Amino acid sequence: MAIHVERNPTIGGQVVEHALLITIDRPEARNSLDLYHFRDLAGAWKELRFDDDLWLGIVTGVPGNFMSGADLKTYIPQITELAKEIGKGEVTEIDGCRLEDGTRAVLRDVKLYKPVIAAIDGPCVAGGMEMLGGVDIRIATPNATFGVMEPKRGLFAGGGTTARLPRQLSFPAAMEFLLTAEAFPASRALELGLLNEIVEPDELLQRAGEWARRILSNAPLAVQATKESVIRGLNVTLAEAYGIEQELSQQIFATNDAKEGPAAFKEKRAPRWTAS
Repeated sequence: MAIHVERNPTIGGQVVEHALLITIDRPEARNSLDLYHFRDLAGAWKELRFDDDLWLGIVTGVPGNFMSGADLKTYIPQITELAKEIGKGEVTEIDGCRLEDGTRAVLRDVKLYKPVIAAIDGPCVAGGMEMLGGVDIRIATPNATFGVMEPKRGLFAGGGTTARLPRQLSFPAAMEFLLTAEAFPASRALELGLLNEIVEPDELLQRAGEWARRILSNAPLAVQATKESVIRGLNVTLAEAYGIEQELSQQIFATNDAKEGPAAFKEKRAPRWTAS
């Protein structure tokens, strides 16, 4: 089993150009990840980030599974056994896998400004919730469940959840997830603002493709700059956020796509974006 990566995937009978579809395929472990799968997932995000021909990512799992975090039978015992050495910086990799791949796989400290859509069926808990914090559009089925469940195992959600969730949801909603360590149904996750929508399982990937096409109809550099402005702006004062916005605005107005958009409007045709 593996992390499958498909460029320009066909979804709903249509090719989604400039998209990367990432599928987590480890159903025998409920799509929990060991060292090697964390490494491969981090590699998939790296491909999306640095390939200029890729403008958007979609992450999903095999049916009935999304991502249930670190494998409690393999990964966690390896980490707890070496916790002191890791804390001192004496151990940075295990069996050829870098420990930082674990946080990069869940999109913590990754400067990924290309939009990402999650299509969720089944458990999205622990590390799955951490990865969700780095995702922009979130679509789930009624079968999906959500939870920050590390405290139930005496563990800590160190992949970004305690930092990102209170910034993305209301404080009471975030604390409901964080302090109860319970699994929530998709309906409650939608009520708390974690999701964009709930769809039936046979519509999930098709709906993700529709969201992708809506976003990809826009100029890619403008979309990426918009996300960058939001992400960077959340970490600074309002005055500094305005400065970031102005900086990115000037960059985008100097692009070829900024000329193409008004030209297409004037000529009453669809724009032809070049990401330049």
